[in-house]
Amino acid sequence: MSPILRLIRPKQWIKNFFVFLPLFFGGNLLHGPNLLAAILTFVAFCFAASSIYCFNDLVDVEADRRHPVKCHRPVAAGLISVRQAYGLMALMFLLSMLTIGLLATINIPVVGKGWMWVALVILFYWLLNLAYCAELKDHAIIDVCVVAFGFVLRILAGGLATGVVLSQWIVLMTFLLTLFLSFAKRRDDVLRMQQTGEAPRRNTSRYNLTFINQAITITGSVTLVCYIMYTVSPEVTAHFQTRHLYLTSIFVLLGLLRYIQIAVVDEKSGDPTKVVLRDRPTQLIVLGWLLAFLVIIYL
Repeated sequence: MSPILRLIRPKQWIKNFFVFLPLFFGGNLLHGPNLLAAILTFVAFCFAASSIYCFNDLVDVEADRRHPVKCHRPVAAGLISVRQAYGLMALMFLLSMLTIGLLATINIPVVGKGWMWVALVILFYWLLNLAYCAELKDHAIIDVCVVAFGFVLRILAGGLATGVVLSQWIVLMTFLLTLFLSFAKRRDDVLRMQQTGEAPRRNTSRYNLTFINQAITITGSVTLVCYIMYTVSPEVTAHFQTRHLYLTSIFVLLGLLRYIQIAVVDEKSGDPTKVVLRDRPTQLIVLGWLLAFLVIIYL
């Protein structure tokens, strides 16, 4: 893979599929204009995220050079200069804003000037993550909350772009699930600190296995309860005209248990994206949940 692709991290773009959640849970996934609006918002978030990855590698360049794995990142390895990285960062952000501009050409009456709000959400996401890379990621608990809130901004942008009003359930589930994954990722950092005696992050010393394990248990449990409450809530059963959504909770439970197994038993929870792309049981669980949900609400 070329240094430029390694710097903008296209594999991490899978996180931006959260943009489609409002459309999916709203039952409008097959509506052409709404789907196109969601796709453009997805692409805009991908460019914005890549801009942040460039900035992150610039901020962490010295620390990355001392890291056994991150030392191979393009900027740390000297494959891309600091000036080139800043240029690529600016280009990615510009492409993000230009992509959002295309939303104005889509005729979705219910959205109105929604594309402007989408641009503001992405701009806020970009600024928040600049602050995260520069300072906020050094503070325990705040760091994982900022990461989780970034996913809430993704679904907010998806809702604004497609005219889908977000329910409190989708907001809560998104925040809780990504908080769960973030704590699991920090567990990998704690294990590395115990093995090497050096903290991978400045805030890793403010975590330990006891705290992380309890945080994973709490967030995982609350995520499951929140999802079950969503599937049986009167407004959701009325909207989808079915009382069988609770059956999909089985896949959510299996997914959470599988990820806890990867984190606690296999000790390989450092990269959630890699888990989703490479772990076959996780892929089958996600596919099973997706198919079950589609059959129940669309057929």
